[in-house]
Amino acid sequence: MPPRKNNYYLLSLGCSKNTVDSESIAQVLDQNGMRAVGDPERAEVLIVNTCGFIDAAKQESIDALKDLVDLKRANQMVIAAGCLSQRYGKDLVQYIPGLDGVIGTRRWMDIFDLVARLRTRKHPEPMYHLPTDAKVVGLDERGVLRASVQGVSAYLKIADGCRRPCAFCAIPKIKGTAVSRPLESIVAEAVQLQELGVKEIMLIAQDSTDYGYDLGMKDGLAHLLDAIVEAAPGIPWIRIMYAYPGYVTPRLMETMAKHKQVLPYLDIPLQHGHRETLKRMKRPAKVEWVYETIGQLRETIPQLAVRTTFIVGYPGETDEEFEGLMQFVRDLQFDRVGAFKYSYEIGTPSATLPNQVPDDIKQTRYERLMELQQGISLAKNQQWVGQTLEILVEGHGISEDDRGRSTGEALSLGRSYRDAPEIDGYVVVEGELPVGEIVPVRITGATTYDLFATVQTGAPIVIQPGKIYGEGML
Repeated sequence: MPPRKNNYYLLSLGCSKNTVDSESIAQVLDQNGMRAVGDPERAEVLIVNTCGFIDAAKQESIDALKDLVDLKRANQMVIAAGCLSQRYGKDLVQYIPGLDGVIGTRRWMDIFDLVARLRTRKHPEPMYHLPTDAKVVGLDERGVLRASVQGVSAYLKIADGCRRPCAFCAIPKIKGTAVSRPLESIVAEAVQLQELGVKEIMLIAQDSTDYGYDLGMKDGLAHLLDAIVEAAPGIPWIRIMYAYPGYVTPRLMETMAKHKQVLPYLDIPLQHGHRETLKRMKRPAKVEWVYETIGQLRETIPQLAVRTTFIVGYPGETDEEFEGLMQFVRDLQFDRVGAFKYSYEIGTPSATLPNQVPDDIKQTRYERLMELQQGISLAKNQQWVGQTLEILVEGHGISEDDRGRSTGEALSLGRSYRDAPEIDGYVVVEGELPVGEIVPVRITGATTYDLFATVQTGAPIVIQPGKIYGEGML
């Protein structure tokens, strides 16, 4: 089938923050009379919202763009959007000859304007839309919902950009400095998501705990949570992602503790546990703060689940520093840990550091860290056996035996408050539960990452989170 004018194909790559931008781009195109299609051969406009964070993600984005350029016909156009576009700008065409347009992260809302210009161009040269002023972000969003809705869960972007100096990260170069969205806009969108039947909102930004700093607010994230809870009481789950060490304040802890809607879950990427490594990373290096703050969080917010991420093999990481990280993990017993091997990034301060760690040592350290955390995660999960948890049901499946053969028995797949989408575990429940509902289940088994459960009467009374379930309630 030939492509039709006003049809567009949009491929979104990268993180959840990129997914929100892709949804916003789609809304702008829809508002201008265009229609999304799932087959690129049927689309006039082919867009890849790229990721430019690490080498593997960059290569995936380049490959996707090359595939579309090779596929396109005379009446089609291929546009690169997102982080890779902002990072490499006009140079991107050198990697991908035949690319028609390049638009950066800071004016995604101008996507249709670029399409209109490409339609009327007289010469085949590519066109660019790459403003460098990050301050426009959040101030001209053209009435789009800055959220990505996936089932009954939604990522809601509260800010864009970052002002942190992390030596390994190119995000400030790509996104610019931190720019918070107006509080009233975010709250209005939370209300809109409530009206759409959303059960879980995940607040996202490059640094969610920096929300409101540029607006002159102190404890801006706490104020935002208060406002969302008051305006959208029908949203049962609110989850905080991407907190920054040193900015989890007592006021934020108190706010999380007092609102039942705010899940006892905190994603706080720490990146390392040794002072000297953190200094070279240009990250907060006061490790004592982490011990004190995690202790305060767990005391203030019962049953808190803490997720973090670490980088192993950072330039100059000695055996002693790595062992310091291992002890840090043993001491603090995180619920969830993601680990990454350091990736060399051109243009970042870490790229020029001496004493780059060999790949085989990175791999060994990665495996040792993950083996340590797997034991911790398993023990944490086993503590839930025999208790009751609320889960958000996301889908159904059929159980299999040890040989991978279907047994014909129905299963439900859900997430508890301890599980953020895509990065954490699941709760697998016997039988079919209603998709999109929050249901209490009794935990019967545990693995390193997942829990198993049944729905039955007579479950023990457990407060989690903020509600009481007991016999006769199920």
